[in-house]
Amino acid sequence: MSTGGVILAGGLARRMGGQDKGLITVAGRPMVGHVLQTVQPLVDRCVINANRHLDEYAAFGVPVVRDRLAGHLGPLAGLSAAMETLDTDHVLMCPCDSPFLQSGLCQALLRACMDEDADLAVPHDGERLQPVFLVVQRRVKSSLDAFLAAGERKIDRWFEQLQIAQLAAADYSESFRNINTEEERLRAESEMQS
Repeated sequence: MSTGGVILAGGLARRMGGQDKGLITVAGRPMVGHVLQTVQPLVDRCVINANRHLDEYAAFGVPVVRDRLAGHLGPLAGLSAAMETLDTDHVLMCPCDSPFLQSGLCQALLRACMDEDADLAVPHDGERLQPVFLVVQRRVKSSLDAFLAAGERKIDRWFEQLQIAQLAAADYSESFRNINTEEERLRAESEMQS
């Protein structure tokens, strides 16, 4: 069984004043670098999904894939583009703005998807699903592309069509901390440096 990883960096980062969040530095390293350091050792192949600053992302040494659909359509468009490039049996997806991502979460998602032979594994943090962190089987690609072609975008609506493994992930709550404001960036930086 081969595994791939995609780090989503294709959004517009409106809450960060339009800055490219993956390239914002926390503790001396762009956020995408923190995530890549966690994900890359766990998978056979890794890509970054980005729609701007492609050269800067390419400098991280993994392929950069753009959305194939125009209009910044969200995480599922990034996942579809990545699955087009990655020819792996499973694909792990996570966002670029979660520098506290834990390898244990990624490994547990991969195990849950494989052990239950689910279409998709997604973590539940004890309060709600965290749908931008997931593992999918290659077999969902046609379902995903049909969903996007129909003009749909919402991840949870796509989930309704699939056999889902929900991972109880309250122990990995740090992984779900994302950086949306300068205040959050500074707090994360001070925690990483202490």
